[in-house]
Amino acid sequence: MKAAIVFTGGGPVLFLTSYDSLEQPEFINKIAGKGISKFIAYEIAIDKVKEKYGKHFDVVMNDVKETDDLRCLDFNGFNVFHNFSLKELGKPVFHEI
Repeated sequence: MKAAIVFTGGGPVLFLTSYDSLEQPEFINKIAGKGISKFIAYEIAIDKVKEKYGKHFDVVMNDVKETDDLRCLDFNGFNVFHNFSLKELGKPVFHEI
């Protein structure tokens, strides 16, 4: 499982995904299915995400209504932006349809 902060026009969103890469076409299609056609994404260490989100992380991971290919952990941009240091972000992935 990977964690990704996806910066969109509406602000950052924190996703969990089972895809191997944030550049994988299936990941991009899933994001597009959520109405996001332009984004900058950064992989973030899953351990840091578990540490920051604790029980909420477990709840989202055990939600049977979601699938492992794309789970939204936090769509509150303020929380996402302030929960992680910019130094923790991986290499950016740029995408625009």
